[in-house]
Order: sequence, then structure tokens, then C-alpha cells
Amino acid sequence: MTFNPQHLLIQSNNITLHCVAQGDTNAPLVICCHGFPGLWYSWRHQLTALAAAGYLAVAIDQRGYGRSDRPSDPARYDSNTLVADTLGVLDHFNREQAIFIGHDFGAALVYNIAVRHPERVTAVVGVACPYDFDLAGRGCAGANPPAANIYNRAFARPDKYPSECFAEIALQHFYHMHWYQSPDIPEQALAPNAELFLRRLFWALSADGNLLDWTQFPMAGTSYVDVLAEPAKALPWSWMTKADLDYYVSEFCHCDIGKEFIGGINSYRTADRNWEIGLAYADHNIVQPSLYITGSEDPVRQMIGEDAMAAFKARSTDLRGIKVIPNAGHFVQMEQAVQFNQVLLQFLQSL
Repeated sequence: MTFNPQHLLIQSNNITLHCVAQGDTNAPLVICCHGFPGLWYSWRHQLTALAAAGYLAVAIDQRGYGRSDRPSDPARYDSNTLVADTLGVLDHFNREQAIFIGHDFGAALVYNIAVRHPERVTAVVGVACPYDFDLAGRGCAGANPPAANIYNRAFARPDKYPSECFAEIALQHFYHMHWYQSPDIPEQALAPNAELFLRRLFWALSADGNLLDWTQFPMAGTSYVDVLAEPAKALPWSWMTKADLDYYVSEFCHCDIGKEFIGGINSYRTADRNWEIGLAYADHNIVQPSLYITGSEDPVRQMIGEDAMAAFKARSTDLRGIKVIPNAGHFVQMEQAVQFNQVLLQFLQSL
């Protein structure tokens, strides 16, 4: 099927969101939500496959990214706000429900929608980050956790604000979550180095990269760009061309100076607020049909540990699969698009 996307500007929750749609407008709706560093473009391989399979596929440039509005205030990026943004897209298409797919921060978003507005979710797919693996760590704080002592993680705990956890880790080595908390410093460091940052970060997150090499660097006087190694291979890679990277750079930089990466930066800065919001939902399960997809070499797999996976399984009452795709890193939907789409469509056909 030819990739023939329709670009839309949708008014939602008092901002404008740029979305890309492909497929029959009367078909079942699938909404794709990216993380950081992502764009609608991160779902380009899925839009075509979903449309060909009989769905209306919509990928969003989330608040703070691409051609969507980019407010500066971190308070305008908390989890409830992002949920409202996304439900506004659902309303735009006059649908009561949709299937939601989310990657990275987008996974936390779609799981939040499933928990907080279950009547609007047909099914949910998390990519890279399982349910309750967000920066808040509140799923362990409820009165009835599914098992004892399986939730504590260095960066997310039920008894301590995330920013405090980040600061403790940063006493040992560079830690990106702590670095993003500093006012203005990330903006100033990344704005003049957008291409370098994205190229190095995409590589570090891939099956061939080594994101966690940041443990070799001190926190003081170090920026995120400093800890990311130059790719061992020049573009093109098997999953990304120079044209792909150029598109990412141009879209991230489609803004005022200093706002190039504001969406991702503010997603880290709202961790404490999301920790507070999450308390009300700490005992909630994912009750809709769900699927989790991850890459075998995703560094997030090393960060989350078995405790997070145990929590995820216990809190997902209709989990229909945990699929680990070989030879893929964090961006499994791009690195191994064919295998990813096969797994995704098999799940959708089971609904």
C-alpha cells in the first residue's frame, strides 16, 4: 500500500496538535502516541500497515513536539493534561473508543488513558515501557499491591519523590533524568546540537548502541550530549537513512530557539507532579485486551528489571502477549518494522 498520509491540525485541550492519518475514515480507529525522541514519523511504518489491514491509523505529534504547540511551562505537561490532549483527538474523529498504541512516554500515556478513562479504550499496546513503568513509580503505593516488595526501583519508589531518586543516582554518575530537572541547562545544551544529539541518541538507544555507558561519566559539568558516543557506523543504518534523521532534526527545530526538545524535557520535569496524580490510580489494573512489545536489546529492559515486569503482569488482567523482538533496541517499531507489524496485526485480529 502506498504511504499517502493526511496531515491534520486538530484543536484539542486549548492547543493545536499536528496529527497524521492514513486509512478509511470509517474504519476502526488506532491512535499512536510517541515518546522521546519521537514524532508522528516514528510510526510511519505502522500507519501504512494498519491502513492496509483496514484501520484508520492516526499518529500524533504530542504536545511539545514537531508541528504541535509547545508551551514552555512544565506544569502544562502533566499526565492528566496529556490524557486530555489525546482524548481530544479521539473526539475530533467522533469516536467513543479507539485502540491506543504508545511507545516510551507514549506508553505511559496510553496506559493512563486505559486506567483513567477505560470506557474510551478498546485495547492498548505498550511498546518498550510496560504499564506502571513511568517516572512516577506510584503503582506500588496502593492499598492492595499484587505482590509485596516487587516495585522499588532506584528511580521510582512509592515513598519518595522521583526527583529525589534521580538526585541520589546522580551522586554516583551522570543520570539523564536528573540532568533534565535543571532549569534552562538542557535547553541551552541541546538547542545548538540538535543533529548531533539526535544522531547519537538514536544510535545509543538502538540494538548496536550503549546508552548505559553514561555510568562512566560524572554528573558535575557533564551534558547529555557528552555521554553519548559517536555512532560506530555512519548513516544510513538498516533502519534509518540520512533523510529520516534530517526529517527528525527539521521537525524538532520547527520552533523558537530553546524549544527544540521542550516536550521531552518537560516530560521528565513533571515526574513529581505525576507521582502525586498517580496516587489515586495506584490500585487500578489494565482491564482491556493488551499487548506489550519490546526489543531484545532495548536498554530500557536493563533499567526496568524483573520487578517492573512482575508488576506489569499482575496489573494487566487481559494481557494477551509479551513479545520480545530480536535484534531491536528501543525503537523496535522502526528497527524491526516488519516483525513488529506482524505481531501488532495478529493482536488486533484477536480482538
